[in-house]
Amino acid sequence: MEDKGLSFRRYQEGDSEHEPWDELQVLSGESGKCPTYIHRAPPCQGSCPSGHDIRGWLSITRGLDNPPGESAWQQYAFERMCEANPFPSIMGRVCPAPCQDGCNRNEVEEQVGINAVEQYVGDWALDNGLTFDKPKKETGKTIAIIGGGPAGLAAAFFLRRMGHGCTIFEEYKELGGMMVFGIPGYRTPRDVLDGEIRRIVDLGVEVKLNTRVGTDITVEQLEKDFDAIFWGIGAQSGASLPIPGADASNCVSGVAFLRAFNEGRLQNLTGRVLVVGAGDTAMDVAAVARRIGHVEHTSENDHPEMVILGHTVHDVASAARRQGADVWVVYRRPISKAPATQHELDAIIAEGAEIHDSLAPVEVILGDDGRAKALRVVPVEWEGGEMTVKEGEEFDIECGLIVGATGQAGDFTGFEDFDNGRGLMDADSFYQSPVKEGHFVGGDAIKPHLLTTAIGHARIACESIDRYLKGEEMSKRPKVEGHLFSLLEELRIHDLEPTAYDKAEVRGTDTADFAVHNYEDRSFAEIIPHENLFLGHFNYVPMHRRGESKITAKDVLSNFNERFTGLEEQDAIDEAERCMSCGMCFECDNCVIYCPQDAIFRVKKDQRAMGRYVDTDYTKCVGCYICRDVCPSGYIHMGLGE
Repeated sequence: MEDKGLSFRRYQEGDSEHEPWDELQVLSGESGKCPTYIHRAPPCQGSCPSGHDIRGWLSITRGLDNPPGESAWQQYAFERMCEANPFPSIMGRVCPAPCQDGCNRNEVEEQVGINAVEQYVGDWALDNGLTFDKPKKETGKTIAIIGGGPAGLAAAFFLRRMGHGCTIFEEYKELGGMMVFGIPGYRTPRDVLDGEIRRIVDLGVEVKLNTRVGTDITVEQLEKDFDAIFWGIGAQSGASLPIPGADASNCVSGVAFLRAFNEGRLQNLTGRVLVVGAGDTAMDVAAVARRIGHVEHTSENDHPEMVILGHTVHDVASAARRQGADVWVVYRRPISKAPATQHELDAIIAEGAEIHDSLAPVEVILGDDGRAKALRVVPVEWEGGEMTVKEGEEFDIECGLIVGATGQAGDFTGFEDFDNGRGLMDADSFYQSPVKEGHFVGGDAIKPHLLTTAIGHARIACESIDRYLKGEEMSKRPKVEGHLFSLLEELRIHDLEPTAYDKAEVRGTDTADFAVHNYEDRSFAEIIPHENLFLGHFNYVPMHRRGESKITAKDVLSNFNERFTGLEEQDAIDEAERCMSCGMCFECDNCVIYCPQDAIFRVKKDQRAMGRYVDTDYTKCVGCYICRDVCPSGYIHMGLGE
């Protein structure tokens, strides 16, 4: 494990730069400032597109924030998770976890295993039959949701919790969108996905399957029948490679390839498979191709594109004859610049896929039968983001199938006005469509990205829909999006909310019951950096990793077992303990122990809640800054007492 060079001192040998004078005003151990408690958002939440209160549910997992009443901590954590994202089991498995990349714990040794804890809680919720509470009051308003993928399902969840009626219009025979058709089933187990979808539908969501808007029902009819429309159509049409010959029948999109596999139609391949691109879709295509293997076909109907394009299906007998497939990933940039997560890239290499980078596709070479027989590429060099082609060094890579995974677009047949010319839809910062009033949009239809991104879009769009239905002005969005921890809500949950203000004159609020004393919430505007933490407080503790099956090229064929084994309860708790609670007190007692004036004291046990563990007696405080210097989480800010 890398030595980060941390010590138990905030200041290191050789430090000579003082802090800004307006922040550091200590003279002979005293100043005119005293501690106040500033709640800032942690970088994990700032990095999460769906806006999880990650620190909040990790605090519940580790026992800092206890559930009210007799409910299990797992239920309390599940409820906190689902305020932002109703798919914890699925997200814990497949989300590439930008939250972990942003985790300040990376400055100590390695990030907190956020995904693993999320999966544990999500699986516990499914195993114990947890459901969502139906809204206590119906608004009488109805919203048409076009598309039953992650954005549409999330929109239904958020809107139903607001009391609005929802109807999902889905053109395929089942809900799930890219979670079903775009991600291999061994990564998103169908029983898990079905359980998380069922919870949302059971909130009272009407579902119309096999119903395509623009064909089976018009947009104009929806506008008459509903008070607002949310577009979550995704981008399920793969973009063609922009080179000559790419219209050959055996040049297909990554989206079409994965759909054919997930529907059980595609069971084997013929010849070398070239996957063009190096994003997450490309990784899934390569992984699936290695698993379903290669068969020497004699029938033209058995060519993989015939299956992918829906003309036929593979039979079991042909699948039984398959052998390991020859799979190449062709990428025009250095593979170190690939947008795919490093873990997925490492996995397909271990499973036997070959990586050929810094090769730019030039042309698809056709055979006498009109099918692609090779991909012509040219080596390129990159410097400063600029690509230089090595002229005259083109060569052909023989292949039986070319799968393009370089872009996606939507199908706008029947509602062409919403196409922005790039096969996608436009939206403003409130996720309103500029085409028509009352139309909102989210997910891949705006820009293909992560499942968690689509869910974040849906949450903001639903807040905007709610305002639109109430006739309210759209308010400015906060700098930090998401379901932010609320101290007032925490106090209410534990029956500790402030009393009503009786309008009596007071001087100061330190003894008043109608105010939250000595606390300021900046979480909507500020993310706390690691420089504000006392990192020397934290011991080196390795991550409690989920079990992972190490699949190699020898055993990848027909291996559709789930890759990860979830954490056990104690491991999930121990992993949550590694969270540094950035921007929020985690009750370490440092400020109480090190205060030389005994000015900082613990709040009485019957008055404590997460974020209200310590308080300050200003008659004793001399503003020495020691409490701030020893605060590991950066919760203490010197500001009061002037």
